[in-house]
Amino acid sequence: MTPAGGSGDERAFQALTQKISKSRGMSCESYKDKCLKRRIAVRMRARGVHTYDDYSKLLDSDAREYQELLDALTINVTKFYRNAETWTALRPYLEKVGRARGGVPLRIWSAGCAYGEEPYTIAVLLADTGVKGSIDATDIDRLSLERTQQAKYPDTAFSEMPVSLKRRYFPDGEPIPAVRGMVQLQAHDLTRQLPPRPPYDLIVCRNVVIYFERHAQERLFAVFVDALRPGGVLLLGKVETLFGPARERLTLADPRERIYTKPA
Repeated sequence: MTPAGGSGDERAFQALTQKISKSRGMSCESYKDKCLKRRIAVRMRARGVHTYDDYSKLLDSDAREYQELLDALTINVTKFYRNAETWTALRPYLEKVGRARGGVPLRIWSAGCAYGEEPYTIAVLLADTGVKGSIDATDIDRLSLERTQQAKYPDTAFSEMPVSLKRRYFPDGEPIPAVRGMVQLQAHDLTRQLPPRPPYDLIVCRNVVIYFERHAQERLFAVFVDALRPGGVLLLGKVETLFGPARERLTLADPRERIYTKPA
């Protein structure tokens, strides 16, 4: 049995999301209701409760369920070199920015880093191209950041990564010190907080913005553009499209891979 979706259920849903926002600092109002309902329903089924009111009571009585819920609400499914063609396409842009900066270490932001596969992929790309840089890896989910800090990954996480790179930079499923040292972790809420250390030469935020309401997407795109250094690069997910005023301030350099550049 699932919530029926009537007016009473809608009020209970709104009360639940307000509770989550207040108790855990997650800005639920920025997320699409459809996405929130689908993922909350997963946890309700897992715990055998059938209404939003009952689930709210469960959260009051079981603090651990909050973390399970946050894991469900934040999107943490990824792999190293996920969509390898995207990273292949990004490589020359990264090298170009590196040359333009004259050897000065690049500043990079991996926004919504989940379990760390994305920022460590960027670190591998830096190491393999010889471009120096540091990566701010941020996520709202502190448990995800803890797993990123541990940096121990199963073989399945490397299924899309070239074998030669895996052997060189993750010989035992853990990053070599040079790769690990590039990644700096920080808890961060994209919907409420400003970028950690702008300006950035590269911002990577893939398959995160699609879960936000349009007004939140537009605000976040403006934040990304403002945080980019002139000549910098923005990489979005393949199903994400830049829109609003931010679109006029960037050049779509690769339509297929959603690579945007900021005029120098």
